[in-house]
Amino acid sequence: MDLIINFTPTGMIPTKDMTPLVPVTVEEIVEDVHKAVEIGITMVHLHAREEATGNPTYKAETYAKIIAGIRAFAPELILCVSLSGRNYSEYEQRAEPLQLDGDLKPDLGSLTLSSLNFNRVASMNSPDMIQALASEMKSRGVMPELEAFDAGMINYAKYLETKEIIQPPYYFTLLLGNIACAQADFLHAGIMIRDLPPNSFWSMAGIGNAQLMMNSLAIAAGGGVRVGLEDNIWFDTARTRLASNSDLLHRVHQIAEANERKVMPAGKLRKLLKLREGNGQYGRIYD
Repeated sequence: MDLIINFTPTGMIPTKDMTPLVPVTVEEIVEDVHKAVEIGITMVHLHAREEATGNPTYKAETYAKIIAGIRAFAPELILCVSLSGRNYSEYEQRAEPLQLDGDLKPDLGSLTLSSLNFNRVASMNSPDMIQALASEMKSRGVMPELEAFDAGMINYAKYLETKEIIQPPYYFTLLLGNIACAQADFLHAGIMIRDLPPNSFWSMAGIGNAQLMMNSLAIAAGGGVRVGLEDNIWFDTARTRLASNSDLLHRVHQIAEANERKVMPAGKLRKLLKLREGNGQYGRIYD
């Protein structure tokens, strides 16, 4: 299968003080996505930041500016908006980006499948919150990007399937290397891949220094990759050189070429995931 490249340019953690190469303004994010499209990607996982402070924001109006800027040059690209619980706990805040419609409608929204701890902060995702966000996505015609940090989260996705809150085909992002979750090694990765429900497509991410290893493993194993400054701001594991998003994408392309894998076009993944065709038609087609 062709390689799914899920590009994550910004995230919630990197700041300009940490690295001047992280895009935080609308214009910077759009420009980094433009460069990424020219290099070759399949989809983008978007985080928005407040223009004045650079802090993460859930505001639909900010996401709208980013989406409009990207779709001006890449109307077929698959776009996912973050619905993270790391900074915001209220349902109305987390669900706000899902209210965008028309040319601004996201194709996917992120859905972390359990609560978890990062190094210094928790991401709270109660069962009620997960089910409410999933139900809202289904009613709005948006597909969940199912984020799993360990095998138990995959099992919870299967539970949501039995309640008919989500339905196949599925797109999973498997995130390994977080301090309190599945570690970045072959056994953890293999168990998570084995446990995926039928008709699942997946990409693998590695947190921090684990990004290169997990991207390499995923490419060799026939999966997709999640790559970008959201997960790792360094180019080398010795942390002597800050990376740009373009640096990380070029490296993934080199590994893919060595494994004789071509990058999957967005249009092909749209068909596989039952997404609308793009070019003015966005979101998921539900039965």
